[in-house]
Amino acid sequence: MKKILVADDEELIMNLVCDFLRRDGYEPLSATDGEEALEVFNANPDIALVILDIMMPKIDGWEVCRTIRQTSSVPVIMLTARSQEFDELTGFEAGADDYVTKPCSPSVLMKRVAALLKRDSGKAVSTVFQIGDLKLDAEAHDVWLNGSSVMLTLKEYSILYKLISNPGRVFSREQLLDNIWGFDFDGDMRTVDSHVARLRTKLGEWGSKHIKTIYGTGYKIEGE
Repeated sequence: MKKILVADDEELIMNLVCDFLRRDGYEPLSATDGEEALEVFNANPDIALVILDIMMPKIDGWEVCRTIRQTSSVPVIMLTARSQEFDELTGFEAGADDYVTKPCSPSVLMKRVAALLKRDSGKAVSTVFQIGDLKLDAEAHDVWLNGSSVMLTLKEYSILYKLISNPGRVFSREQLLDNIWGFDFDGDMRTVDSHVARLRTKLGEWGSKHIKTIYGTGYKIEGE
């Protein structure tokens, strides 16, 4: 059952969309503001599609979409009461795949959802990532090193997943802190550093070799 994130601060609309998604065989996940939407998205790496309202509290839908696009190509539908051309252009520039104006027939929205998922299913998407002797299975939420299971905390796993699913890409400390801990986290950048240090220790020689510190910026994973 494919997971679909629905983020909208209008409870009636969100519940209606979720009901139609369930009817069509999807598993809806809900959020009522932008911060919660990013927290739910980061906690569920297998989300297949995102439906975002634009005018949400805390973080608007445009910024949520931009943040998602930093690490994911998951299909995004912008669902909003605003219909001016400027809003549509802003949505597409933020990385949205489709734009639906409220009020919208739920059956029409479901057809848009099905069309995007069908298009996205044609892409070769792997949930298993391997570099050298380390393998991460995102669907099973498992990590193996030299054939043995590695026990990681949720935060350690989330950091490893972000890095290994984007080999060679540098993630700043700010990006990791916002994407994994959330925008309302009260700690500082040293939290990221301490978790990366523990992750390296648990992964031994592999961690020292492949998890690279980009001084003054953040971290990346290098392949062989």
